[in-house]
Amino acid sequence: MTLPMPKIVVSDTSCLIVLSKIGKLDILRKLYSEIIITPEIANEFGDELPAWISEVSVTDVQKQKILEIEVDRGEASAIALSIEINADLIIVDDFKARKVSNHLGLTITGTLGVLVKARNSNLFPSIKPVIEDLNNTNFRVSTELIEEMLRASNEG
Repeated sequence: MTLPMPKIVVSDTSCLIVLSKIGKLDILRKLYSEIIITPEIANEFGDELPAWISEVSVTDVQKQKILEIEVDRGEASAIALSIEINADLIIVDDFKARKVSNHLGLTITGTLGVLVKARNSNLFPSIKPVIEDLNNTNFRVSTELIEEMLRASNEG
């Protein structure tokens, strides 16, 4: 059974940066059609965004400010926007931001989850070269998570 594709997907900066560094940013479009980010995330990303990434401002600035007590500004904006627009999925890597998102009842995944989903959707033939590419960036992945990715991709 395949799950329906999430319709409203909000991403934090780290996923955009890492996928851009390894030349795989386009898998977000292939998996989710459209990604929504906040101006704070666009600013943190720093590069020109593809047309399929939409920028939406948080209207409940107070909620974002409260979240900034726990997580950084970009993550707080992504979480606040996800709540506001009732996002189907938020892509966030930071442990504390994931914990806050989970506590608030949001459905979360991270960059590694996106890569496994892309591999299992046959967007690339093997996850092993992608893991090698990840290891050549400043994105840190534990041995346990690599093994989990390989198993989840039926390569471990």
